[in-house]
Amino acid sequence: MNIPLIDKSSALLMTGVCVCVCVCAEGMQAYMCIGKTPGVFPQWCYSRDKLPASRPFNESGTDTGSLWTGVRWSLVRELSTSIKEMQYDLTRSDLAKSGHRRLLFDTHAMIQLLEESGFTIQQAEVIVKVLLNTTNSNMDIMYSDMVTKTQQEIMLQKVMSCIAAVKKDMIILEKSEFSALLAENERIKVQLSQVNIQLSDTMNKACLDNKLDVNLEKSQVKEMKAEHEKMILEARNHMMKMLAEQDRHVTQNNVKIDTEVAGLKTMLESHKLDSIKYLAGSVFTCLTVVLGFFRIWM
Repeated sequence: MNIPLIDKSSALLMTGVCVCVCVCAEGMQAYMCIGKTPGVFPQWCYSRDKLPASRPFNESGTDTGSLWTGVRWSLVRELSTSIKEMQYDLTRSDLAKSGHRRLLFDTHAMIQLLEESGFTIQQAEVIVKVLLNTTNSNMDIMYSDMVTKTQQEIMLQKVMSCIAAVKKDMIILEKSEFSALLAENERIKVQLSQVNIQLSDTMNKACLDNKLDVNLEKSQVKEMKAEHEKMILEARNHMMKMLAEQDRHVTQNNVKIDTEVAGLKTMLESHKLDSIKYLAGSVFTCLTVVLGFFRIWM
């Protein structure tokens, strides 16, 4: 029979039950209230305030109800621990459950011992039943949390085989992934070299096109400059011709003006002499007339 180790909660539970049994064996007359299973224990066991009508007294007549109440409630608090919190998730484990799930002992001898300590047969049966149920529950909890050495070795072998399989798969996957990565790297290198070649060709073509466009623009600019210079020269020659012709016309006009002025001056001089002649003749005529009238008058 494999005897598993007992965890902390199970040790506390067994310690509480043993303390209860020892206290009862020393002669204290009290009711045992452990657990919360309806139909097995009295109704007043479910509440802290509902105590039985009979109160236990010791031999000196001192009331031991308060002392027993504290002990009882400490035991209930220790025993009412949730089983779900102490158990692991058994659905994750595939271990085979052990067949040693019960702790066998002489219940009849325990009942007789309790009867000799002052308990009635009903109280002794209830205490033994509670102790048996608690022990079986504790054993179930312990066996659900623990395994035997054989089961541990089997599980270890299974885990190691799984680890080896996973390691093998990882190695195969790593090799396949590494080869795939190498192939992908080579493909990317080839594509990158092709892209570099295409990019260099495109850049060279763009540079040549730009140079050709620049040279073409330069030639066009030179042609336009030559045409503009030619047009400017023609315009300058035309303007020089026009200025020369204008100077010639001005000179001719000046000569004509001078000739006309000279002719007008000559004509004016001739008319001036004629005017003087006519004026002198008119004066002499007037004087002659005046002298004639004067002679007539005289």
